[in-house]
Amino acid sequence: MIRTYVALAASVLAAAVLAPSAQAGAMAETTVPDLRQGPVGCPGGFAGDPATCTEWDVCLVEDKDEPKGRCIGYFGRAQAVRLRFTTSVDNVGDGPMLLFGHRDSVDQPLMSVRQAFQVGAGGPLPKTYGEAEASTPSTAYYEPAESHHHWHLNGFDRFQLRDHLGATAVSDRKNGFCLGDRYVTKDADDLAHTPRDTTSSTGELATFLRENYCGMHEPAALDVTQGISVGAGDEYKYGIGYQWLDITHVPSGTYDLVHTVNEDRGLIEKDYSNNSSSIAISIQWPPVTVDRPGPITGTPRVKLLRSCPGEAHCLGH
Repeated sequence: MIRTYVALAASVLAAAVLAPSAQAGAMAETTVPDLRQGPVGCPGGFAGDPATCTEWDVCLVEDKDEPKGRCIGYFGRAQAVRLRFTTSVDNVGDGPMLLFGHRDSVDQPLMSVRQAFQVGAGGPLPKTYGEAEASTPSTAYYEPAESHHHWHLNGFDRFQLRDHLGATAVSDRKNGFCLGDRYVTKDADDLAHTPRDTTSSTGELATFLRENYCGMHEPAALDVTQGISVGAGDEYKYGIGYQWLDITHVPSGTYDLVHTVNEDRGLIEKDYSNNSSSIAISIQWPPVTVDRPGPITGTPRVKLLRSCPGEAHCLGH
């Protein structure tokens, strides 16, 4: 499957920019991104030590319909209990994850999205939707909610709570992401294709992506660019709206909290084996003998049992 996607990207690119006699060489030189998912709670990406992934908590909220929600310190008026967490994803591949969104008219609520690639480490990068090589199943929409007001890529990242049988207990309600270079990965200096200047095509793109906010305050935009450079990552802090799973009705027990990027493999990558990470947790409602909460009479105790970077399953390890 991986080879199929890489070959697809390369062949489409070669056909678009080169004569047939040069296509074989272009296929071998196409640079492809590689998204690496860190376990939840890791600010600035996973550094190799699960003890550093502490940005998660249990939050009692008074308004269960508020995406962000203010945590309250008492349970008498709580309507919901949320497990909040920071998420992060790195690009450790050979080329940037570069996406162009486009729509023909403001009457269309969604933009279609194409993925673009670079031929050769020093080659040019497409600059428009029309120049991008690969169609994707992804779409982009304008999010008018507080603290957003920009265009989001649908379905980029998913969160799930799974029981010991692998059944999904809770799924996320977050569906949109604005991608940019929000931090430098811990191993950026060791990656061959990390941009190291501002004048190359990837260096210019990295400069743009560091300040990219996906058409902020531009609901009438027809085109939006977003992505992640090699050696950079995109993160969402645990206080942002929908950075949580609702565990109000989750029984006491042990669970995997699984975090997966590019779940449908609609975006072309060099390697899909590192797209998921997980942590095993226990949830215990008071009193100890209660298996499923009724009215919220207290805060559940959530304990980290182990962390499994790069794996979609953690229970039983």
